[in-house]
This record gives sequence, C-alpha cells and structure tokens, in this order.
Amino acid sequence: MKMYPMKCRPIFKSRIWGGQKLRDVFGKALPPSQQIGESWELSGLPEDATIIENGVFSGQNLNVILSSHSRAVTGREAMSGVFPLLIKFLDAQDVLSVQVHPDSAACLRMGQGAPKTECWYIVQADPGAVIYKGLKPGTIRRQFEQAVKDGTPDRLMNRVLVSPGQCHFIPSGTCHAIGAGLLIAEIQQPSDTTYRVFDWNRVDAKTGKPRPLHVEQAIESTNFDLPQGVLTVKTVGRLVDVPEFSVDKGHQAANCEVFFKAGIMKTVVFLSGAGVFQGCGIDNVTFCAGDTFLLPAEFEGVLRFQQESEYLIAIA
Repeated sequence: MKMYPMKCRPIFKSRIWGGQKLRDVFGKALPPSQQIGESWELSGLPEDATIIENGVFSGQNLNVILSSHSRAVTGREAMSGVFPLLIKFLDAQDVLSVQVHPDSAACLRMGQGAPKTECWYIVQADPGAVIYKGLKPGTIRRQFEQAVKDGTPDRLMNRVLVSPGQCHFIPSGTCHAIGAGLLIAEIQQPSDTTYRVFDWNRVDAKTGKPRPLHVEQAIESTNFDLPQGVLTVKTVGRLVDVPEFSVDKGHQAANCEVFFKAGIMKTVVFLSGAGVFQGCGIDNVTFCAGDTFLLPAEFEGVLRFQQESEYLIAIA
C-alpha cells in the first residue's frame, strides 16, 4: 500500500475563553453559538484520537492505523506508548487561567499526570495582546504561594507583548497563561495534564461557579529554577529543537515547491496559502490554510504551492 499525506479531522473543544475565530480565519465548520477555544488537529490520546479524512484510510482512527501500519507511518516497528505529538489551534478571546504542566520529575513526586512541554506559534494577535511566560528571575516558592493566596500571581510573572510570527517555547514546569486576543498554533507532548493555580476570579456562566483550581499540584509542578533562556523568542527557521520534538517554519511563494524525502514521519500545519501534495502512485492531495497533515515515514513526494504559504513542520 502506498503511503500518502493524511489529512486530519479536527476535534473541537468548547472553552470558557473561546470564540468563533477558527471559523472566520480558517473556515472550520465550528458548532454555531459555541465558544470553541481549541481545535485538536492531531491527537493519539485514546479518548480523542484523530480521524483521517482522505484516501484509503478515510474515516479510520489514527491509533487503529498505527496498530497495523506502524513502520510505514512512523518508521518504527511499533509505537511505544501514545502518539508522540498533540497539535492544536487555540482561539483565546479571553485570558486563559494561570497554569502549570508538570515535568517528569513532578509527575513521579505526585504519582499522577503526564509531562507536557509545548510551544506557541502566534498566528494572529490583537494590538496589545500579551502572554504570561514564566516567573520573574529570583522568584521563590514562598513568594509565589503568597501571591496565589493574595490573588495576584500575575505580578510575579513575565508579561510579554506578542505579535504574529513569534514562537514561544514553554517547557513543562513553566507557570504561564495565554492572554486575550490571540490565535495560536500549539505543538506539544501528548498530554492534557493541566493544573490551574489562578483563574482571574472568573465565574463559569454555565455553572454559576468558579472553575476548579489545583493550587497544590500547580505549585508542586512549578520549576522555580528554569533558565531564563526560556524567554527566547524565535520567528524563522528552526523554532524549537528539544528532545520532545522539533518545529520548523516554512514560507514559500506561489509556484514554488518543497521535496519531502522518505524516512522520517512529519506533521505539517498550514497557516496560510494553498497547494497540493504530489507523489508517485498516489492521488494529488490538496491543502489550504488551517489544514494539518500527517506525512508517513514512507511518503516521498513534492509539495507544490499555488499561493504564497506559511507552514510549520513538527517531528517527534
């Protein structure tokens, strides 16, 4: 069987801070009148595994495909654990909670959770939009605990003005929050472990109550010794290169092409433009802005751009 670029069907997640921008920007078929905050573009988590939309695997679950075609898709004889990436678009119409994802050491200490290192590529940003990225240098645990009790943890965090085209790396153990007015492509480890430490005193309109917090777990998961290199911002070329995954940014003019060689599984997230994948023995596969594709390790072919396009390539 010839391997081909597999188009991923998004899974939409309603969030208190979401909106409808993914429909407006990418034309995604969102449920109407819902605050959609996340579009899970590629996932192997058992409860939210991606469905493939095209070709011979159309309608099939990613994990089922991997169980019988692991070497062809991943380049490995068998998958060890869950699919190694989780890719999302985030529509933050309101600020997200102040939160922490644990690293492996914190998961072991607490006996729960899974590590989650991630990066955020800023697709769109309203004027003045910010993120909260890590604690200010010298902040110690006791200070942070007191700030959480006072309802002011943000005063100890790095408040960073952002603009489209930036990529921000967020290693596990980083206290962080995404501000309002941002559309983000997020590439991360396959984990949904999130500990909220503060939610801006917000009340969920559906329940009339604040959302649950996980203060003890969040503080235990916070790495107070993260190097300040975490604040580095990148905009071109290799955006992230860590043991968990790498991310590259591509930008091609209309009528250009990129050749993909077989050997390594890749994922491609298209941020703008349109074009077509072509390969020997497969049907042409078209893409447009907002699409995410899994390129199997055995796929070899050309990506031809019909419009000027920007995209991200992630490898794990």
